[in-house]
Amino acid sequence: MRYERLRVLLVDDNHHMRALLAEVLRAIGVREIHEAGDGVEGMQMLRDHPVDVVMTDLSMPAMDGLEFVRLIRSSADSPNLMVPVIVVSGRSTAKAVLETRDAGANEFLAKPITARGVIDRIHQVVEHARPYVKIEGYFGPDRRRRQDPAHAAPWRRAGDEALPKAAAAEG
Repeated sequence: MRYERLRVLLVDDNHHMRALLAEVLRAIGVREIHEAGDGVEGMQMLRDHPVDVVMTDLSMPAMDGLEFVRLIRSSADSPNLMVPVIVVSGRSTAKAVLETRDAGANEFLAKPITARGVIDRIHQVVEHARPYVKIEGYFGPDRRRRQDPAHAAPWRRAGDEALPKAAAAEG
């Protein structure tokens, strides 16, 4: 991967965390790094600068990471609906991870961060990007991480088989 070509936006209310992330990014060769202190400022930065990857904190005042990701994915004036978003958070509970996924984030990185973690997440969103899907109430990367080639049924969720047979045949 040519890290020197990446343009990254860091959104975090903690200046020290932004500085740490920026140092890790510079160490791997990223040259263009933009910073914002919250989601409101982050949206303005997205409008003012083309970026390839967004890294945002989950917990911020004014506009938290979930609101920020939802705004990127669903706002009529979003400058880039499909920009890869990596959420960085000290709250790494299953609930927090699922909330970020359901908001439209591509990846989740738990704090404390490591250089390897940052590199892995960037590599994942750039080199192994998942397709984007649009369904009622959601736009973002496909939440399924893998496709099962042995899956022959028309539905993908447990309980779908309980639907009327006519609906299953149409699916």
